[in-house]
Amino acid sequence: MSSDLVIAEKAIAMTQGEENLFEVTVRSHTRMVYRIAYSVLRDVAEAEDVTQEVFLRALRRLGALASVRDQKAWLARIAWRAAVERNRRTKTGAPGNDVDHIASAECAADEVLWRKERSAVLQQFIEALPDELRNPLVLSALEELSPREVAATLDISEAAVRSRNFRARQILRQRLTVWMEGRKSI
Repeated sequence: MSSDLVIAEKAIAMTQGEENLFEVTVRSHTRMVYRIAYSVLRDVAEAEDVTQEVFLRALRRLGALASVRDQKAWLARIAWRAAVERNRRTKTGAPGNDVDHIASAECAADEVLWRKERSAVLQQFIEALPDELRNPLVLSALEELSPREVAATLDISEAAVRSRNFRARQILRQRLTVWMEGRKSI
């Protein structure tokens, strides 16, 4: 029996309570799952596909969903793993800058360009970090997961999350300082 058929049969057989639980879970956590997928893949279409895949995986494990204490952390872990798996399969870890900065009437053009350049450099510095430092930083700072949720997602301790975030920020601070000093001399 194909996995699509199994999923369809599970969806049809859901009780009203299970259906409500699943719907609430999807509504509550779709944005977070998408943001995690996008943070790994840097591609809108790929992130959308992974988001759907995550909720299909959750549907397959519908019985476990009701007993999960922290659905957000559980789904974050599934999203992280699914996105990393997709990234490994497609080998497209290159960042795509789909969202440009929107200039406001209050900002001068040179200020907008400066912010855009600084943001691009920071993104490069983050991507240059080793995985063990970059992953907790992205989930904590960019995806706004708590240290407990990051620890559960990456299967490491909360102390390791805090330590790795501290070290990653130190490295970024040093690199940005050197870059900014180089910019001042130009």
